[in-house]
Amino acid sequence: MAKTFSMSILSLCLLLHFFLAKCTRLPLVPAFYIFGDSLVDSGNNNQFSTSAKVNFKPYGIDFPDGTTGRFTNGRTSADFLAQFLGLPYGPPYNGLSDSQKSEITTGMNYASGSAGILRETGSALGKNLPLEVQVQLFKETVNNYLPRNFKTKDELLQYLSKSIFGVVIGGNDYINNYLKPEKYNSSHLYNAEQFSGILLKGLKQHLQDLYNLGARKFMVFNLSPIGCIPAMAKLKKVAGACADDINELVSPYNKGFPSMIDELSTSLQGSTFVQGNVGIPTILQDLVNSLHGSPIIQEHINFLSGFLSNIPMLKGFITANPCCVTNSETHQCLEDVPPCTDTVTHLFWDEIHPTQTVDLLLAVGCFYGPLPCTPMNLLQLALKQ
Repeated sequence: MAKTFSMSILSLCLLLHFFLAKCTRLPLVPAFYIFGDSLVDSGNNNQFSTSAKVNFKPYGIDFPDGTTGRFTNGRTSADFLAQFLGLPYGPPYNGLSDSQKSEITTGMNYASGSAGILRETGSALGKNLPLEVQVQLFKETVNNYLPRNFKTKDELLQYLSKSIFGVVIGGNDYINNYLKPEKYNSSHLYNAEQFSGILLKGLKQHLQDLYNLGARKFMVFNLSPIGCIPAMAKLKKVAGACADDINELVSPYNKGFPSMIDELSTSLQGSTFVQGNVGIPTILQDLVNSLHGSPIIQEHINFLSGFLSNIPMLKGFITANPCCVTNSETHQCLEDVPPCTDTVTHLFWDEIHPTQTVDLLLAVGCFYGPLPCTPMNLLQLALKQ
């Protein structure tokens, strides 16, 4: 029943043009707040002294506003999900004036490239916003800016309880911390099990902090198979394949992730947690299989048609060929060097980040279900009273 309902809403939206869908029932929630790393950063690092920023071409070549500081060729998964919710893209908190922060009630983006759950993660690259700082900035938003738009505290709390809070973070705690023993001591101090426990404990605390500030609806992602991204495959000299030892290193985190989320869901009264599961190498293939047979998908998402027709030949994340020419140190695109011409068929934009096509596919799956978000999709979370 839920799946049929979801697909009915999907059909209505897609018939009104997928990318600019404005169903009469939208917006579904008052706001969408994003916390995380470069996978969902909308430009917060542009003002920082760091090598983890991409405010130059070819980044953004497929984004309506061009280069914005997003670490991909177009929209991120957070951008697509905001669209599906009927909301504008979450603007980067760092790029807003005090007056703008006081006026915006549809959500903001606090995500920061190279940031992690741990404060020191990514620091060797320059300044970023660790998750703890992102939560502090949201606290600043709740205390100093949002109240100007509500008559009473109860109205503000009602608004927060209906909004959705997305969290996509943790990969850098491995890529830009544990896996760089020459710059960080974490791998010298902890084994894989201990390190994952520290990360999950930290994430749990920050999610509780968001709850204490008024958040009730959460969408939290586990870790992708980071051993399969080109940068890590190159590090382990297995180009064209996955670095299985890195995936094994991350495995304890993903194994402990569901129970941590379940504990929060049980202990935090009135909360609802959706888990985004991208922790297995075959998730992209599984997602495509779940969508591929749908006449609605094939008829109306023309943007995906070429990509979907090629996906069944893949076995998950196997390509080590990013779309752009990359810097061997930062794994990011070289500035102003033209990228590949067939971005729609590439899994990776640079050596770390997915293309807009992959972000779109994941967003479609998470919003309309049944993969990769459980135990409900984001549409169901939005409509949940």
